[in-house]
Amino acid sequence: MFKIAGHTMGTPEYNLFDAISLIRKTGADGVEIVVQDDYKSGLPCHCERELLQKVKDCCRQNHMEVSALTPYNSHFDDLDEHIRQSEIDAIKKVVDYSTFLGAKYIRIYGGNREAGDNYRIGERRENLVHSLRDMGDYAEANGVTLVVENHFNTFAVSAAESAALIQEVDHPGVRILYDQANLTFTENEDYQTAIARQQPFVAYMHVKDLEFIEGRHFTSTEVSHPKEEDRNVRTRIVGEGVVPWYDILKLVKEHGYNGWLSLEYERRWHPADIPDASIGMKKSVDCLKEIITRLS
Repeated sequence: MFKIAGHTMGTPEYNLFDAISLIRKTGADGVEIVVQDDYKSGLPCHCERELLQKVKDCCRQNHMEVSALTPYNSHFDDLDEHIRQSEIDAIKKVVDYSTFLGAKYIRIYGGNREAGDNYRIGERRENLVHSLRDMGDYAEANGVTLVVENHFNTFAVSAAESAALIQEVDHPGVRILYDQANLTFTENEDYQTAIARQQPFVAYMHVKDLEFIEGRHFTSTEVSHPKEEDRNVRTRIVGEGVVPWYDILKLVKEHGYNGWLSLEYERRWHPADIPDASIGMKKSVDCLKEIITRLS
């Protein structure tokens, strides 16, 4: 049945070890860890074995699994071969971290494509497909699955685009990360349509909630997160926004999904919207546990 992870995006005020302990106290089963330099609640991109061992020990002491690692590389479609290969090599390094920590998934961006950008799009898409296959080979050989997130400013913004990309890549080590909140605020598919279109390829899920800001439409030039002036939503505690999580989880369960539900609690990017993870992530975990109980 479903397992719940807390994302360290939600714990920017805490170092990684304190974040793991806090997330455990919320009642979660695991932790999804950011991999990015200069982020207090994550792993650095060049991570020594000694630090990985400390993280592994901390998770064991807290009876927590590492559900996934989340790097921020995205230029897998780049026309500059040096840049593209450098991004691939970075992900292979994260695969090594995942293997050591026992994480089975790595969140991946489906390239880097700003809305409306069609510059040499065919070549870039071909580069992206080759990159995902290359990284997929390495991941699969090490017992790890790359999960491409439904995400703005990539080649996988919608469920339809995500499914088409994964079908073209055609690799067992590369699947989809289903994020209905992202699909919702980018004004793409509703959950019924998204699940019907891409669920056969989904291996991991993000959970978050939101409410719309009246009169605004989404726009962003960034891949990781929108600037404040570009936002059309405010992030919310799960169960306090507009995303119908009971209905979504009921439907994905009917489609055979029983994997991780990772709380992408977005306090790192939008601290004014939601309270400290000890409050808001705890309420979100409680909401998900109630849903899971009702679905049992």
